[in-house]
Formats: sequence, C-alpha cells, structure tokens
Amino acid sequence: MLFQNRLTLFRVFGIEIRLDASWLLLAVLITWTLAVGFFPQSYPNLEPGTYWLMGVVAALGLFASIILHELGHSVVAQWDGLEIDGITLFVFGGVAEMRAEPASPAKEFRMAIAGPIVSVALAVVFWAAAAGGNALGAADPFVGVFAYLALINTILAVFNMVPAFPLDGGRVLRAALWHWKGSLRRATRVTTSLGSGFGIALIVLGLLNVLGGNFIGGIWWFILGLFVRGAAQMSYQQVLVRRGLEGIPVSRVMNNEPVSVGPDLRIAELVDDYVYRHHFKFYPVVEDERLVGCVSLDDIKTVPRDDWASTRVEDIMQDCSGDNTVGPDTEAIDLLQRMRPSDSGRLLVTRNGKLEGIVTRKDLLGFIAVKLDLEGDDIDRQTASSLGAAGRDLG
Repeated sequence: MLFQNRLTLFRVFGIEIRLDASWLLLAVLITWTLAVGFFPQSYPNLEPGTYWLMGVVAALGLFASIILHELGHSVVAQWDGLEIDGITLFVFGGVAEMRAEPASPAKEFRMAIAGPIVSVALAVVFWAAAAGGNALGAADPFVGVFAYLALINTILAVFNMVPAFPLDGGRVLRAALWHWKGSLRRATRVTTSLGSGFGIALIVLGLLNVLGGNFIGGIWWFILGLFVRGAAQMSYQQVLVRRGLEGIPVSRVMNNEPVSVGPDLRIAELVDDYVYRHHFKFYPVVEDERLVGCVSLDDIKTVPRDDWASTRVEDIMQDCSGDNTVGPDTEAIDLLQRMRPSDSGRLLVTRNGKLEGIVTRKDLLGFIAVKLDLEGDDIDRQTASSLGAAGRDLG
C-alpha cells in the first residue's frame, strides 16, 4: 500500500508535509532526465557538472511546486472546516489527505480549483523570472531552470484539470454534477468512470510508447494509468462506504457477543484456548462483567515460554485506553479513520466500564456490503461484492 514508509519533513499552517519513500525514485529519475536529456538539448555546450546542478535545482523547484499545489487544496479545505491529516509526496506527485469529503458542492469546487490556480500562478512567476533574466542577459542555467519550472507548472495545471476523478478537474466536474443532480454518489460515479477510462487511455498510451521504442516513458505512462484507474475505483468505493455508514451507531454494527478472558487465566491456557482458536491479536479482560484491561500478543511475547504455565493474564494485561475503546452511540463512519492498517482493526465497545461488544473492519465492510446489496443498483452491488470479499479476507 502507498504511504506505509514516509518521513515527516516539516509543518506549515499546521499541516504535516511528509515524504513517501517512492518520491526518492522520482527525484532521482527527474534529476537524471533533466541533466542528461532536457537541459543539454535546450542549452548545448555547457559543462556536464552545470547540467547536473541545473537538474538538482529544477527537481527541488518541482518538489516545492507540488507542495505549494497541495497546500492550495489544504488551506482552502481547512478554511472550509475540513480536517487535513497532512500532505504526502510520493512517486506520482502529491496528495492532501482529508479526513472526510467536502460537505457541499461549493466547498468541493473551492478546494479542487485551488491547486491548479496555485500552479498557474507559479507558472506565471517562473515565466516572468526566466523572461526577465533573459532580457537582462542572465546566464543560461538561470534562465533554463526558471523556464523549465514555468513549463512543468503549466503542465501540472493542465494535466490536473482533466475532468477525470481523482484529478482536480474530476473534482471540479463532480462539484458541478453534485450541484446539478443533488447527489454526491451519482456525481462520483460519473467522474470516477471518466477517471477509470482516462487511466485505461494512459495505459494504452504507455503500451504504444513501449512498442514505439520509448521504453522508459512508456512504462511511466503505463504505471500512471494503473494508478489513476485504481484511485478512481477506490474513490467511488469510499463514497459508498461513507454514505452507507453515516448516521449508523456502532451498536448496530458491533458483535455483541465478544470473546473475552478472565484475569486469572494462565498464559498457556490463553494461547491454547483463545489465541490458537480465535486468531485475534488482543482480547478484553473482563471480571464481574466489568472491563478491567486488555491483553495482546505483544504482552504475551514479554513472558518466556517456560513461564506461561505459571503467569496469569492479570500479570501482563494493560489498561484499555481511548485508542482501543469506543462508545456504542458513536457513529460507525468515525471508526474508519481510527482503524489504521497497522492496528489490530478491533475496537472494544464499552458503556460505564462494561464491555458491550467488539467492532472490527470486517464488521463495517460486511454491513456495507449487505446494505448495498439490498438498497443499491447493479453497479453498487458489484462494489458490495468486492467489499464483502475484502471483509472475508480480513476475517
């Protein structure tokens, strides 16, 4: 999955700027392409070291341009009341990570158009710098870097305005259709279908480039097409999930007969009778109907194997915290953000210190799959089938 290996660089306007490991590959490829191809062809007879310096500076300029583009989205989103988890730069550019979709077509439009406006503004500034430098007789490296940044920001703005979700143009179109039809789901279906088609077109373009001898360029178009198509399909799925869970309390989704253990249980019995039988990574510890703690596989690992028969659960259990507990009246949609892939994906449902149930990602996906199968149309039922399969895989 994307964004599993990322580094936080800095914060601006309260927004974390993160770097995915895949960006390093892009930075190297861009620098190499500029240093051995673009700049030598555009500005011949310079020293090789100069071309490499131009490549590095231009790559850093592109890095900054993408950050500013995504900040345009993020700042406007924050102004409209949306929470932003951060901005992550990865191999295909950058993405602002929102905790929820915009609440209205107007907010969607403002947020979507902000990024391309920033890119156009940057293109104008860089073009002015290149033109001014050229008029004043500045050296080719200076003019060349700014001219490239003006060109790449223009390309970034134009490409992102293609009306195919999840590109910015797709979000602008979705806002218009949402306003016109009054349905976010229908607007998302149309724009994600266009996004999927655009992704297929990029894949075909990549294959044609490979067959034409442009292997590296073709591979990039092919991979970009796969990414756009996958992101479009996932976006529609996310909208269906959010719409299906809005207003649904956890108590309607949870398993109200959770597997729990007592504090007097020995570790050997916990492993043999519970871990090896149910395959869960952590268990609630209950005494006299009250939740007194939690015990996980990590807790068990702290005990030497020879001591399992003499060590009790109460000796190693931890206090249950807000990170793994939730109230039964909490909306199910709020749980999605809490259930990170790196977590156990299981939350304890408690009320007044008593355990009422457990809710898992599998429970959420299963509920959505059944709801879409009953209430949706044929396309939604296809999505329900994939969500149901994902839920079974988690189980």
